[in-house]
Amino acid sequence: MAVRERLVRRLDSCGAVLICADLEELRGILFPEPAAVEAPPTPAVTAVHAERVQLGSLVIEAGGHRVSWQGAPLSLTRLERRLLGCLAGPPSTVWTYQRLFQAVWGGAYLGDTSILHSAVKRLRVKLAVAEGELAVETVRGVGYRLVATDATRRN
Repeated sequence: MAVRERLVRRLDSCGAVLICADLEELRGILFPEPAAVEAPPTPAVTAVHAERVQLGSLVIEAGGHRVSWQGAPLSLTRLERRLLGCLAGPPSTVWTYQRLFQAVWGGAYLGDTSILHSAVKRLRVKLAVAEGELAVETVRGVGYRLVATDATRRN
């Protein structure tokens, strides 16, 4: 049984229980800022929907839901395509866990990164076809970024 689940069972008779990942999330719930509630998504999040992104021999076509490496299609799930579309944005951009959850899953980051780590692990396996030209790099405690060798240039 998870720690949160045991805590909720112990506090159940006390009334309503609100569990937050961190203090910042609690402040956001208790004291919402009007501008933050109605703000449009950041440009980095909407970059996922760019029509075509090319990074060296990697081509991501959002409209056709296709990803190819050197002209050969890569078999990626919808989630993996969205994740790769985010990471293939501006070069060396670090995507935080929060931004990735917002852009890929469309929901809030609740502190559990296991879903994200699993998706990145599967994406790394499928990107092995790039033979070291592309890699999903972990920025410890922050998030991920897609890195390319010097031989791979943005077109």
